[in-house]
Amino acid sequence: MWTETKPQLFVSEFVGTLLLVFFGVGAAVLASEYIGTLGIALAFGLTLIGLAYALGPVSGCHVNPAVTLGMYTAKRIDLRTATAYWIAQVVGAVLGSALLFLVAKQVPGLKTSESFGSNGFTDRSAVQINIGGAFVAEVILTFFLVFVVLAVTHRVAVRGFDGLPIGMTLAAVHLVGIPLTGTSVNPARSLGPALFAGGAALTQLWLFILAPLIGGVLAALAHGFTHSDVDPDRLDEPGEA
Repeated sequence: MWTETKPQLFVSEFVGTLLLVFFGVGAAVLASEYIGTLGIALAFGLTLIGLAYALGPVSGCHVNPAVTLGMYTAKRIDLRTATAYWIAQVVGAVLGSALLFLVAKQVPGLKTSESFGSNGFTDRSAVQINIGGAFVAEVILTFFLVFVVLAVTHRVAVRGFDGLPIGMTLAAVHLVGIPLTGTSVNPARSLGPALFAGGAALTQLWLFILAPLIGGVLAALAHGFTHSDVDPDRLDEPGEA
């Protein structure tokens, strides 16, 4: 179990989440008209791949409270470290959203009220998905993401080519989730934009905090069964699965 709480870990998660929100949500806020759903999905996925290579060796590049909760549930990190990660992720997401809001306000005619890349259901969903459908979708989408992260990582850190499947999974998750809820799978990513969007974005925020956390826990429990015979300490050894 990882029990380090060095300042570098906090800063890594803070910077990583800030950049993920700025570029991922920024693609939705500033460029959706030009790049569409595929472009937004790739923006999230490619940003995460870059961050995984840059920050994976430092903090593991969770940049997502649901991933950190999955790691904690899987007993790869202790509660103190997880708490430090959660604080860094939330602060990073809020600051990233603030910087994006500042940029968006410089674009004439760009609407940010009750939108701003926030997540939603019913009338705030492209397909008008109801609250139950949105909840189930976010649980399943987050389950997929966190399960892949747990399966490909060596304990906590992202190593070697680990960033590729993680980033590709996040892109795939967005391709499915954007029409449904705008895709959260990350409570920090949902919180930051909602604070600046206001209105219904805030009243619906609870779902995009709770559902991803449940998905993260379920992914950790499932991973414990499917990979119960895999020794994480030997994953990098030649010839080992």
